[in-house]
Amino acid sequence: MTHPISDVENHKSDNPRLWLLRHGETEWAREGRHTGLTDVELTAEGEALAAGIKSRLEHITFDLVLTSPLQRAWRTAELAGLNQAEEEPRVVEWDYGDYEGLTTDEIREKEPGWSIWTHGARGGESAGQVAARADAVIARVRSSGHRNVMLVAHSHFLRLLTARWLSLEPAGGHHFLLGTGKVCTLGWDRETPAVLAWGV
Repeated sequence: MTHPISDVENHKSDNPRLWLLRHGETEWAREGRHTGLTDVELTAEGEALAAGIKSRLEHITFDLVLTSPLQRAWRTAELAGLNQAEEEPRVVEWDYGDYEGLTTDEIREKEPGWSIWTHGARGGESAGQVAARADAVIARVRSSGHRNVMLVAHSHFLRLLTARWLSLEPAGGHHFLLGTGKVCTLGWDRETPAVLAWGV
């Protein structure tokens, strides 16, 4: 059986493909805590997960690798063999403001019915503000002339960026679940932006 990543590599298009890699596990990610700009490190399991990604990507030539400047992202890139990664400040995780380090249940004790997708983060960013960053990164990729661009970043940011790639409202990112250490590929169905692979 062909590996999903190989299937993507065989998908022909003249337009650039944007590969997404969520960083490996952190203690806060394991506990379901919103981890925005806090610079937490990978767990031992997270480092092993990141290292395991290397063999899955080694047959692909990336013309450009962009990574969040937060250590959980750039360390994942390093362990996954994505050398020459360039830090891109616009791909940091959502600024959760007053909700940094809290779980959704803890936040909803103070703000019933809260969702990051519809309510944003008090003292942090709204979905629209994160979308502006995502749109700028997408514009950079689409105008780059590159065939394969890798982006190593964070769950909520990558999910929202995927919605924007597809011309959906930012809240559309709610539909794209993304575990730690998972690889996704955004590309094209002829001239239409599409998801080629998700969470492999």
